Amino acid sequence: MTRAFVFPGQGSQAVGMGRELAEAFPVARQLFQEVDDALSQKLSALMFEGPEDQLTLTENAQPALMAMSMAVVRVLESEGKLDLAKAASFVAGHSLGEYSALAAAGTFTVADAARLLKVRGQAMQKAVPVGMGAMAALLGSELEQAREIAALAVAEGPGGEVCEAANDNGGSQVVLSGHKGAVDRAIKIAAEKGIKRAIPLPVSAPFHCALMQPAADAMEEALAKVEMKAPRIPLVANVTAARVTDPAAIRDLLVRQVTGTVRWRECVLFMKAEGVTSLVELGAGKVLGGLAKRIDKELSGSSVGTPADIEAFLKSL
Repeated sequence: MTRAFVFPGQGSQAVGMGRELAEAFPVARQLFQEVDDALSQKLSALMFEGPEDQLTLTENAQPALMAMSMAVVRVLESEGKLDLAKAASFVAGHSLGEYSALAAAGTFTVADAARLLKVRGQAMQKAVPVGMGAMAALLGSELEQAREIAALAVAEGPGGEVCEAANDNGGSQVVLSGHKGAVDRAIKIAAEKGIKRAIPLPVSAPFHCALMQPAADAMEEALAKVEMKAPRIPLVANVTAARVTDPAAIRDLLVRQVTGTVRWRECVLFMKAEGVTSLVELGAGKVLGGLAKRIDKELSGSSVGTPADIEAFLKSL
């Protein structure tokens, strides 16, 4: 079995995440403290106890999800003596999960990843005034059809609006992002075209579209100041759905990722074509583990986020 480690994106956060790990493993407690110190914020308290509306804020959810993923990585390395570079052929992450993947692979320190994600969350939130942007999930649509719907929504509008494919998640699920008016029109057009369901998403900003350019500029500036090493395991990048190991190329891709489509389905299919048979999601939730089989029936997917999950995963090795 050839394995890839994958790291979840925004939406997988939940109050209570990481608490069991912190109670069970000193190395997880140390990791959460490391992130708290890097941000000068008690992020771990927000993760363990809430309130939910504060944890859901983009600037908190992004570093919190990375912290959760890295706590799992640290426990696997210390308790299970797992060498990530020997245990997996690739790492990949969904949107912010790319930073978690790169921290796991040694490109970023945990402290730098936390600070970068804080900046990223704040910049994404500031890029578009609240209420001006929106996102919607099209269920039962493939990428090309979703792009056609987005183009029609723009064409039928007042001009100058944006509606683009933000995430190609696989399993016939594509997320659109852009101006609220254009996304609302896309939802209506999707229904007319027989798309199974088109659901507005409860997000605070329209991620992964051209409206995020101010955030991309902020990330270009922030990433230029951070030391980046070549990852110990190749990254499969959201923007290209291909392997990358050069730090300068990774830096450029992380900037482009802010406005670009998350090509998750293609990332997974690329890894499968390279011989991967199992995707193991490290961190909060079970979204990516669940998507694996929907993208390709031959793939197995699992999620490791609790002490019990860690024990089961280490026994399976």
